[in-house]
Amino acid sequence: MNKTALIIGANGQDASYLAEFLIEKNYKVHGTIRRNSVPESQTTRIDHLRSNESIDLHYMDLTDTISVDSVVQKTQPDEIYHLAAQSHVQISFELPKYTLDVNGGGTLAILESTRRFSPSTKIYHAATSEMFGNSCDMDGFQRETTPLRPVSPYGCSKLYAHSLRHNYRHPYNMFICSGILFNHESPRRGINFVTNKTVLEAVKIKLGLSDKLVLGNLHSKRDWGHAKDYVEAMWLMMQQDVPSDFVIATGETRTVQEMLEYVFYRLNLDWTKYIQTDKKFERPEELNYLRGDPTNAKKY
Repeated sequence: MNKTALIIGANGQDASYLAEFLIEKNYKVHGTIRRNSVPESQTTRIDHLRSNESIDLHYMDLTDTISVDSVVQKTQPDEIYHLAAQSHVQISFELPKYTLDVNGGGTLAILESTRRFSPSTKIYHAATSEMFGNSCDMDGFQRETTPLRPVSPYGCSKLYAHSLRHNYRHPYNMFICSGILFNHESPRRGINFVTNKTVLEAVKIKLGLSDKLVLGNLHSKRDWGHAKDYVEAMWLMMQQDVPSDFVIATGETRTVQEMLEYVFYRLNLDWTKYIQTDKKFERPEELNYLRGDPTNAKKY
């Protein structure tokens, strides 16, 4: 029999690629979306899947446990991929309680609902490299054993959720794994994230529609991969016999400046003529350096 998957947060970057991936593997795919007053933009990334009825969508709000219970009971999935979150780090400083309610409380709601109504379901939880903060090992890498010291409300909320998976995995014998994913991008990335913001504005400059790009800290280093590769890693984690947590990363790090230099070079533009910095785009406490070690994941 074909497996059934429930993707929580089906309209996100990762979820859209994951849905395509699972459909190709003959999964029955359900997805959740949150009610939005602008429905035209709510399912843009998955409209092609909706048009041929490849995915069944359900309304869910992570802060509403009734809706969580309803969807889990209705779908009875073999696998849950929990990808929904308030995922913008800068916004988390402005909305810290909401970020914790959604990312932490929402994860608790999913775990508890699964325990009560579908305990044999496997759960993938989307953790994040932001949990490391500025902590790294002596060799300059972050891995599964590196201390977790987040420096943003987003990172803290994800660490809370990551800790909950341990509290449910062992006492209730549930299959719950966390993917500690480092930054991953694609053309489907939101335009308020630095990669797509840079690409979009650089193209506008090339077309004469803009004359500047305003960013924050150009010296922050990130380990950037592609979302399409990382969703396959999510699925592979769920196929293991024993649940575990894995760092998913490229093992390479680049500064924001290196990224934008490359984008402007590809458009035959001199980036120094167009880039401005503004402290309003900097965090109250910066996360300066991320470089993941995916050695453990490669063993599987």
